[in-house]
Amino acid sequence: MAIRNTQKLLGRFNKSINTSAVAITSSSSSSVPDLPEKKSVADSFRTEKKRNEQILDLENGEKLFSSIKTSYLMKSLMNQYLVSYDPIVDIGIWVMKSRLMETMVFKSLILGVVKHTFYDHFCAGENLNEASKTLETLWDVGLKGIMDYGLEDANDNFSCDRNLSEFLKTIESTKFLPPSSVSSACVKITAICPISLLKRVSDLLRWEHKDSSFHLPWKIDTFPMLSESSPFYHTLTKPNHLTSVEEHDLEQAHERLLQLSEKCLEMNLPLLVDAEYSSVQPAIDYLTYSSMIKINRHEIPIVYGTIQAYLKDSKERLLLATEAAEKMGVKVGYKLVRGAYLSSELQLASSLGCTSPIHNTIQDTHECYNECASIMLEKVANGTGAIVLATHNLNSGRVAAAKAQELGLGKSNPKLQFAQLKGMADGLSFALKNAGFQVSKYLPYGPVDMVIPYLLRRAEENRGMLSTSTIDRELMKNEVLRRFKASIRSPK
Repeated sequence: MAIRNTQKLLGRFNKSINTSAVAITSSSSSSVPDLPEKKSVADSFRTEKKRNEQILDLENGEKLFSSIKTSYLMKSLMNQYLVSYDPIVDIGIWVMKSRLMETMVFKSLILGVVKHTFYDHFCAGENLNEASKTLETLWDVGLKGIMDYGLEDANDNFSCDRNLSEFLKTIESTKFLPPSSVSSACVKITAICPISLLKRVSDLLRWEHKDSSFHLPWKIDTFPMLSESSPFYHTLTKPNHLTSVEEHDLEQAHERLLQLSEKCLEMNLPLLVDAEYSSVQPAIDYLTYSSMIKINRHEIPIVYGTIQAYLKDSKERLLLATEAAEKMGVKVGYKLVRGAYLSSELQLASSLGCTSPIHNTIQDTHECYNECASIMLEKVANGTGAIVLATHNLNSGRVAAAKAQELGLGKSNPKLQFAQLKGMADGLSFALKNAGFQVSKYLPYGPVDMVIPYLLRRAEENRGMLSTSTIDRELMKNEVLRRFKASIRSPK
């Protein structure tokens, strides 16, 4: 049904474009009669769409899921249907945030249910050993893994040091896994720098951007983190300078990220730094870019930042940062995502009576994502950058694959990767893999109760991905039905 509705919408869109094209041709033919005949906009659209579809085969479910067991497809279908049903998501979010979680009996019961449903679907395991087994299963079907110790929001230096130790263990463990099975490691700055300090540093960076005479004595070399279109409503009054203790804590955060970066450099393993809320993103970018300048001096970047395409300022910030990096001779790497903090960003802006930092429409976000992807693919082609295209959107996958082919980028190029979350957009993952591209699944792991913030975000994010997940579910459902019918028809 979802596919038929999509086809109808495309048909109406094509008809509308044809009508516009005919009107334009009719109105201009009398004044310029000798111009050679050109293709209509609709013809160009269809040609481009057909060319993109030829690169990725998303129609043949039997081929897409040939390496996947039927039991996995059925379990995946069930979980995706659950997280796409708003009442279930609302109840789940309410329960996990409620005081019921403070009662031991209820907490044990709830965590047990979560572990055997959403947790198993989206996460790789409770510890490094379980995550490694999940990774090997992916490797067997031709996919790589992005290892992520899924903890967030440390509040003190003790928690930061504990999390750093776990991140280092994750990186070290990749030596014992199949060669090339791990495409990247992952770190959240909120796990190695106190969240309160990130907010303070972000306030100071925003104020410095507004007032060039505002001096930050602790600031070291970095790239631009803000643009004229960035949101500044988080910092309405001039903030106090960092105390000596805060400056020391910031230096420790620098050292933690550098320690991780140097370990990844030693092992030639890219390190993806996750993006977070806009309230703390300037500080995250500051730490990330400072590490890039020190580490990314070789042909292949090690430290990657993250661009969230749902933010109105994302393309402008990307252009400013890459331009500065090229002038300094630094290779830049980015993970490009749409973004996972939609609700909280909208609520904060609304509460302050400010314009949302998020694009006004989902189509604007799609266009921004594709434009940023195109910019970075060109950087890959000219040797100045690298990109991890993290997307669950089928059209963005097709457009990026077509652009990569147009630029002559080799599909084994280590500077070009595609990625999807574990448990989501499996059809796109396998279509890209079958087309020869390098594809990874994002593998968060950790104790169930400690990765609940991640699971809550996955549940809320899935609300905005219904069109993509619907198509993916349709592909899996059709393949399960095909296998069921084949088993009935096969001779006993």
